[in-house]
Amino acid sequence: MTTRIWFALAAGFVALQGIALLALGLPLICTCGHLDLWHGNPSGPETSQHLTDWYTVTHLTHGIGFYLLLWLAAPRMSVAARFAIAVGLEAGWEVVENMPFIMERYRQTALARGYFGDSVVNSVFDTVTAAVGFALARILPVWTSIVLVVAIELILGLAIRDNLTLNIVQLIFQSDAISRWQVGG
Repeated sequence: MTTRIWFALAAGFVALQGIALLALGLPLICTCGHLDLWHGNPSGPETSQHLTDWYTVTHLTHGIGFYLLLWLAAPRMSVAARFAIAVGLEAGWEVVENMPFIMERYRQTALARGYFGDSVVNSVFDTVTAAVGFALARILPVWTSIVLVVAIELILGLAIRDNLTLNIVQLIFQSDAISRWQVGG
């Protein structure tokens, strides 16, 4: 397949993501009635409802990780094909993440008690951000990508007491100690 077809497939995955999220009943934009470029409160009711928030940058990490995994798993596959697969994986995760059983699991942790899912615009932009992460990993030296991922994790951990690593741990294991630390205890 040509590069153009792979990119069209990636765009199709994002369109399907948006349609699936609307079918799940998620709002197109924040239910507050407006769409901000940035929402800085990591635990408020408008988190994941606007275009970007603290969690948006974790999706750069997703894209970098997908680039690495697909580079290792399918080194002979074209970059365009790996890109489409990465976008499809991210779009799929965004749909799964916004299903009721996953949202309920998130709500069992301290920081996500008021979480009720992403807006469609926020979720789609998260997928676009993952695509940017994939592209960055493609052009940056490996060490720079590693430093970027570590920096994102450290900055988020210090700034909002949450990051991708803590998010995964809390989703799978739900540590009371982490929950207490996250709320400042």
